[in-house]
Amino acid sequence: MSVLAGKRFWLVGASAGIGRQLALCLAREGAAVVASARDGAALAGVVEEMLPVLTAKGGHAAVAFDVTDSACTIAAFENVGEVDGVIYCAGAYEPMSARRPDLGLLETVVDVNFTGALRVLSACVPAFCRRGSGHILLVGSLSGYRGLPNAWGYGATKAALNHLAENLRCDLRGSGIGVQVCNPGFVATRLTEKNDFRMPFLMAPEAAAARIVRGMARNRFEIAFPFLMAMALKILAVLPKPLYFALLGFSTGRKGKAA
Repeated sequence: MSVLAGKRFWLVGASAGIGRQLALCLAREGAAVVASARDGAALAGVVEEMLPVLTAKGGHAAVAFDVTDSACTIAAFENVGEVDGVIYCAGAYEPMSARRPDLGLLETVVDVNFTGALRVLSACVPAFCRRGSGHILLVGSLSGYRGLPNAWGYGATKAALNHLAENLRCDLRGSGIGVQVCNPGFVATRLTEKNDFRMPFLMAPEAAAARIVRGMARNRFEIAFPFLMAMALKILAVLPKPLYFALLGFSTGRKGKAA
């Protein structure tokens, strides 16, 4: 039996893509899921499709709310009821170069990807601390390892999530609360459909969700995949900055020096 069986998770960002498949996968593992996102109709569909599960803290549910609204986030947390853990999978993405910024889109990406996580965690973590148990999983991206072209805003928020996960791990040591961060590569979702370049090791959201669930069960701090891409980016992340920028400039055809 899976170690996740009998647990109840609040999954924020469950209406589509990785989040939707993760909800279905967790239900197959015997976990109950409170699915959240803005689209209430999509959430109802997810709950209907999930394998029925009843835990000591309750079964599946759908709680629609907007992570960019602090009051709505607090109200949603109160409506969710008791859970064993929270998974933050909400995400916004717009390919963007610093040469052509769109401030409105940038603010949305930051608000959904990072500030939204802070709102959700601010509601959950004190309750977990009072209880002395809990599980936190933040879904980041391999793009957060180092600065990349045309990822202005998005890459920074994913780097921030990695830093935030480390902050949580430090602060919650010995509290009984587990902290994990997941950094996937390219996954075929409505977000990556915006890319106009070849995406190496592109995987289906079902496969990504299965890897996340396996990682949750093993309780490693970081869940990173696919392996080859993750290892390559980890190596790039430790290179001296001049060498990294030189390699990046060579690969993109932009060899000029930054000011």
